[in-house]
Amino acid sequence: MPLFEARAALYSLAMTELSHIRNFSIVAHIDHGKSTLADRLIQLTGTVAERDMKAQLLDAMDIERERGITIKANTVRISYPAQDGNTYILNLIDTPGHVDFAYEVSRSMRAVEGSLLVVDATQGVEAQTLANVYQAIDADHEIVPVLNKIDLPAAEPERVKEQIEDVIGIDASEAVPISAKTGLGIPDVLEAIVQRLPAPTGDRNAPLKAMLVDSWYDAYLGVVVMIRVMDGVIRKGDQVKMMQTGASYRLDKLAVLTPAMRDIAELGPGEIGVFTASIKQVRDTRVGDTITHEKKPTDKPLPGFKPAQPVVFCGLFPVDANDFEALRDAIEKLALNDASFSSEMETSAALGFGFRCGFLGLLHLEVIRDRLEREYDLDLITTAPSVVFRLHMRDGEVRELHNPADMPDLTLVDHIEEPRIKATIMVPDEYLGDVLKLCQDRRGIQLDLTYAGSRAMAVYDLPLAEVVFDFYDRLKSVTKGYASFDYQISEYREDNLVKMTILVNDEPVDALAIMVHRDRAESRGRVMVEKLKELIPRHMFKIPIQAAIGGRVIARETLSAMRKDVTAKCYGGDATRKKKLLEKQKAGKKKMRQFGKVEIPQTAFIQALKMDN
Repeated sequence: MPLFEARAALYSLAMTELSHIRNFSIVAHIDHGKSTLADRLIQLTGTVAERDMKAQLLDAMDIERERGITIKANTVRISYPAQDGNTYILNLIDTPGHVDFAYEVSRSMRAVEGSLLVVDATQGVEAQTLANVYQAIDADHEIVPVLNKIDLPAAEPERVKEQIEDVIGIDASEAVPISAKTGLGIPDVLEAIVQRLPAPTGDRNAPLKAMLVDSWYDAYLGVVVMIRVMDGVIRKGDQVKMMQTGASYRLDKLAVLTPAMRDIAELGPGEIGVFTASIKQVRDTRVGDTITHEKKPTDKPLPGFKPAQPVVFCGLFPVDANDFEALRDAIEKLALNDASFSSEMETSAALGFGFRCGFLGLLHLEVIRDRLEREYDLDLITTAPSVVFRLHMRDGEVRELHNPADMPDLTLVDHIEEPRIKATIMVPDEYLGDVLKLCQDRRGIQLDLTYAGSRAMAVYDLPLAEVVFDFYDRLKSVTKGYASFDYQISEYREDNLVKMTILVNDEPVDALAIMVHRDRAESRGRVMVEKLKELIPRHMFKIPIQAAIGGRVIARETLSAMRKDVTAKCYGGDATRKKKLLEKQKAGKKKMRQFGKVEIPQTAFIQALKMDN
């Protein structure tokens, strides 16, 4: 069948046989070629006209294209005329590779039956390869290994096949060798999808049961909802009900993504599509919810997903206090597109009004901040990233502490628990010593150390608070960029933690308050006050800069006063006159010191927190 006929067939097949549908995701480590492979599959099947093709077609956001990473999982429906004479509908989900967007990956896994595991034939299995493939195994997927970049001189396909079998434990003897860049081996991938991945199951005559996979806000259409139909049929104009929220809606539009929206009459079992239904807010559509017909509902909802839990919190404040309302509007609009981003209002004596925001990791934080600055033209100050600590009070109550500045009186607290992570680090053998030292310095506990060829895999139990600052940067630095890192939250554990307050001119500065381990508080405090001494400009009076735990000062620096030469006009004469002027100046400075307000430049807040070296 010619390709243009295949494309036409894509829209005429209102009732696709289940045996002719394949739903799959592409999973891999960062930069192993997921999005490039998706491009080649779209290009070879003629899903998008050649003139509309561009690199990383499914990465729609500017920030995704600039950074060269996938942030949102994206879907496309492909029609493929296979060698057996049948035309198959392939629903492809391109997933992110970075650890901060693992939530996107886990959601996508539940909507499909199989995965293409892409492994770079030059680099082999990396930390995120493991994390993503384990998610696919948990979701009971059929996995087809694909070896990418085999056209490069450094490619070692046989070694990488062995590594996949040793490290992951899946058969790689039939791994498909390809080059996603040149298009080599792409027809073999399409045949492997059709022959080796299972068809979906479902009953067309049962009551409608569809899973809500994702939702986003479109300026023209309102909220767009992506669904995977498990049982039954959904048609345009149907009255549907969300089982978690109980809300009912009439479908205005039903479409498939190719990747542009194309209207379709109905979606049957095993199919993935989108609909709009005059839904005003994305928060009305909960990811993992079950959608059914209002008149003839299904008995049992789908199990759904766990909601995304933010792990890193920081304050976002406008540089200009007049931009606060603009920041509020921008955050509300951004939250419509990103269900894993949370925010609440907060105030700071030093920075004014702003928001305390929750993120899935530091890259997520950077992406949100960049989008706020770029898409909404805002200048922002970001306070120190912190994690959620659990406070066990003496009266038996358990509280969550998001901001160290909100720490209650220590006499009321019985003990403090911090989140711990299980970190997997893959590193070439020659850098292993530096990596182990870095993990020891961050209060890490070694759990496992194994080898796959010349690469070591170290598994560590680390405190999340020690990782969110600059652990990833330091890791890349000590391994010259060759290490890969993946983590998951394991548990909360009690430790000897204290709140460190920074006082400038005897006034506490909320934005610089951090939680530290008591054993390291003194060295952290000393570095911080030394840095602030360099960053705060001199005033007309002496300024003490102190780091304190409770009422005890653990580090101090004094910023000397700018000294005006008050005796310059005294030419000769009696020395007592000069003495009198100096005494007068001293008294005036003492008074200024008492009432003077210290101006701290906004850059100092950011710079002081980049001291974790």
